[in-house]
Amino acid sequence: MQFGEMLVESKICPIGIDAVTPSFSWSYKKEPIRAQLQTAYRILVSTSAKGLQGESSDIWDSGKIESRKNVHIEYKGTLLLSRQRYYWKMQVWDQNDKMIESPVSWWEMGLLDTHDWSASWIGEPDQEHDAPTSLPLFRHEFTLDRPVARARAYVCGLGHFELRLNGSKISDNVLEPGWTNYHKTCLYCVYDVTDDVHEGSNAVGVMLGNGFYNVTGGRYRKYKGSFGKPKCLVQLEITYADGTTLTVPSHPGWRTSSGPITFSCIYGGEDFDARLMQRGWDQPGFQGHASWKNAALVEAPAGRLKSQGTSPLKVMKTFQPVSFSQPSSGLYVADLGQNFSGWVELSVQGPAGTKVTLTPAELLKEDGTVNQKWTGSPTKLNYTLDGSGEEVWQPRFTYTGFRYVQIEGAVPSALAAERVPTDSAMLLRLEGQMIYPDTPVTGSFSCSDMLLNRTHELINWSILSNMKSIFTDCPHREKLCWLEQIHLMGPSVAYNYQIESLLVKSMEDIRDAQLPNGMVPTTAPEYVVFSEPWHCFRDSVSWGAAYVLTAWNLYRIYGNTRTMKEHYPGMKAYIEYVTQGSGSFIVQGGLGDWYDVGVGDPGFAKNTPVSHTETAIYYHMVDIFAQMAGLLNYQTDSEQYEALRGNIKTAFNDAFFHPETTSYATGSQASNALPLVIGLVDDKHKKTVLTHLLEDIRLHGNHTTAGDVGHRYVLLALAMNGRSDVIYEMTRTTDHPSYGYQIAHGATSLTEAWDGPTVGKSQNHFMLGHLEEWLYQGLTGIHYQYEALTDSFQITIKPFLPYSLDKAKAEHLLPVGSIRVEWQRREPVPNELTPLTLKVTIPVNCNADVFIPTVMGASIKERGIPLGDSKDIEFLYHEAGYSVVRLLSGQYEFVSVI
Repeated sequence: MQFGEMLVESKICPIGIDAVTPSFSWSYKKEPIRAQLQTAYRILVSTSAKGLQGESSDIWDSGKIESRKNVHIEYKGTLLLSRQRYYWKMQVWDQNDKMIESPVSWWEMGLLDTHDWSASWIGEPDQEHDAPTSLPLFRHEFTLDRPVARARAYVCGLGHFELRLNGSKISDNVLEPGWTNYHKTCLYCVYDVTDDVHEGSNAVGVMLGNGFYNVTGGRYRKYKGSFGKPKCLVQLEITYADGTTLTVPSHPGWRTSSGPITFSCIYGGEDFDARLMQRGWDQPGFQGHASWKNAALVEAPAGRLKSQGTSPLKVMKTFQPVSFSQPSSGLYVADLGQNFSGWVELSVQGPAGTKVTLTPAELLKEDGTVNQKWTGSPTKLNYTLDGSGEEVWQPRFTYTGFRYVQIEGAVPSALAAERVPTDSAMLLRLEGQMIYPDTPVTGSFSCSDMLLNRTHELINWSILSNMKSIFTDCPHREKLCWLEQIHLMGPSVAYNYQIESLLVKSMEDIRDAQLPNGMVPTTAPEYVVFSEPWHCFRDSVSWGAAYVLTAWNLYRIYGNTRTMKEHYPGMKAYIEYVTQGSGSFIVQGGLGDWYDVGVGDPGFAKNTPVSHTETAIYYHMVDIFAQMAGLLNYQTDSEQYEALRGNIKTAFNDAFFHPETTSYATGSQASNALPLVIGLVDDKHKKTVLTHLLEDIRLHGNHTTAGDVGHRYVLLALAMNGRSDVIYEMTRTTDHPSYGYQIAHGATSLTEAWDGPTVGKSQNHFMLGHLEEWLYQGLTGIHYQYEALTDSFQITIKPFLPYSLDKAKAEHLLPVGSIRVEWQRREPVPNELTPLTLKVTIPVNCNADVFIPTVMGASIKERGIPLGDSKDIEFLYHEAGYSVVRLLSGQYEFVSVI
């Protein structure tokens, strides 16, 4: 066995960890030798790398523990200290009791106590009402009188900040820190700035942005409120080569001045006047500091400081214009070819004072100009030139979703005539820059069907566009975290990207948003509070249940039980709130199957009673919570919620099941699919309820009628009951409603409504992307979940082979290692069965039940050896269309006929 990644709090060599009992995990590399199994582990932790050279450690020695567990093993040593770097290594034993030792790795603690902060919160001095509204700059010079061994910067700048040292931006992270309910939590960021400071004179500079902390008016905004004016807390800690230390904290002696950002709104855009830029302001020896004022000591925000645990946001992809058009004189439109979220970078040259206005949008009007009807208007970016030559600029504290950019005040060089008007600038370059978390990619999928491949891409563009420090519903109009997406789309997203830290933060955001009476609002952070008559937009079980269901996904997908423990009281309080508000275990209010398909514009549920959907999710939440209680050994709670689960099931079936038709509620697809998936249907009725679901899909021409909540359960009901063939037929359609319809009508990211490209609404939502889960689980058959009883991931591989699909493959990185499935039909021979090759890779320390597609009684070979002759393969049984075998880790290649 070979070690892969060594993780603390699911990160490699992290700094700024503030979990007092951090968790350890490790993965294994692909291994050509089969049947590799971890049987025991030992973790050793020390304050130095040398301290781990022997067989002892000065901080913690777990001892040899017989277990297959390799994820989320919590530290149980002596008290960990702020700022301290700790070193660790592992020893693991394989199935032959052979010990393998890992390299030494490390992590570093953050500031664990308020007393660790000597810095003060600073902001702008009070200004007159008619004073400029430019965002502030802060600077401070300091001297280091000996060589530096290590330097750290601990920074919280609200709403967003950019940290600069000696004239350069620190890190390529953007839009830091993450969004929170600032009354409850404020995130600070930690940077290794050892290489950014030096012996002698140094200068630190901070630019502040409004973010969600201070949503200003003046242009479009969804959230209309403020937690306060921008402010910052900065603490530089220097460790010299001789071991002595120096702290450089923010305090009222720091200097401040208005900066060149004259307008910034997280919704409405940003303006930058290059003429106001003070060259050298962030460098030592700055000559203009005399006009600066002392910073003001300001009140600290109410929220507690917490180290940011999510992956940082960065510019991860770039796009060049595929075309320019000129709808009218002096007006140009660039098409970047892809709808995404982020900002633009421009390179421009022209006279000082020339203003270039960029207006982003997802769609165009008939006259070729940009259309912001569905994204919030006005949203724009303004850059005023200083005339210094070629000038390069991009926003800092705003972003949006767009494909098109309308340009005024500059002529694109690609369209420029011999002479540019004297009052215009030349646009030398325009680049779209896509922003999302720098988090590991954990999955890939492809097949021989181009429409399915394009659908996979369509969904993923929207997933990435809406991954920020929260999961947003859309990257422009709202930028809010509507919670139903997290539990419904969580498995789909997790197949493609490592989102554990983002899900953990989502749980913390929900906790901060939860009301004293236990209610979980539909959005968290809850920036917009919906009141009567729109209370259903604030209180809906299908949304609030994310608190319970996300905790369960963290366990199933990542083996994370600590989050479940930490939030257990809050989850329990929410269930009590819903139970008390339900009438005889039926939930009456909420949003139900939002954006389903019916007559008229999409929106409120049309096909399925709201009470049906909300009560079904209530049951599902209670069912999961009862399992959690059992897993955590809260036996009394487990029994109590099992009883509640039974009461809800009885009430649900009394209210919505029609014995005479053996169908639920209105008979809509969501009406029958939800009960089938989550266990509300009695066994004797399951077949007929499924039949009704199938009939309704056929009645609608192999189209879904379900929406935001119901669609996932329609797909799951079909897949779980062996009807992936129907799902495949649904993916072949290109008329409304379908993914194919969106693609056929020019969508480059998944839209809010099923007919989004033609009906309007947001062109970049991921809430209906549930097919992604089926592409991995259905076509390539990858199912897995963590099981505490075995301390391991249980894997099942059961691929589905549509009649017209020749091949499919997928790879997914589990926390233990990589799983891979690839199947391909060989060239058929007339009047003979079709040969099939199925390649499977099972990670080290796992076993899997694999369903090999085959004809009953046909011979199956693995690498040329008959199945029965292979010592690494255990035959289990035959099932219709499959031979089922159990495999230990390794790489396998089966050949069968179908």
